[in-house]
Amino acid sequence: MFHHFLVHAAFQSSRWLPRDQRMKFQIVLFIFVVLCLTPQFYILTRPKSIRYCEKPLLNNLIASIVFSFLATGLAVALTLTDPVPKSVRAVYHTFGVLSFANGLCTIILTHSAPQCAKTTPELYLFSLVFSWACGLSTVFFVIRWFLWTSHRMHPNWFRETLF
Repeated sequence: MFHHFLVHAAFQSSRWLPRDQRMKFQIVLFIFVVLCLTPQFYILTRPKSIRYCEKPLLNNLIASIVFSFLATGLAVALTLTDPVPKSVRAVYHTFGVLSFANGLCTIILTHSAPQCAKTTPELYLFSLVFSWACGLSTVFFVIRWFLWTSHRMHPNWFRETLF
């Protein structure tokens, strides 16, 4: 869910800006993408990452890089279009489901591969950090979904309980 969270954060952040200044936001987005992709490519090119690890953490890293590029394209599409078409929204939500599956695979693979910490330390550390990021972003979306559904079911609940 981490990639989905990044797209969501980019979309929400771009909506704070006026329409004529959103192109400037693309420069900030590009810098952020470079900062996110640099450690992934660094770990991919490390000689220690090619060593044998019982679990396919290297394949998961490659999938993470692909998801990072997809998230970048989707973030650009969402930040430049206003209003967002239904087809782009459908792609965004489908990407969210796929990102959740990728995050779940990352968590499972990392949890079942503690022996890879000795053979491929950088790759294992990245997987561990990325697992935590996926878990935290999943918690964020679960809380957001709970608040959204409670607001849909009881639109005035918050006002009635506080005032």
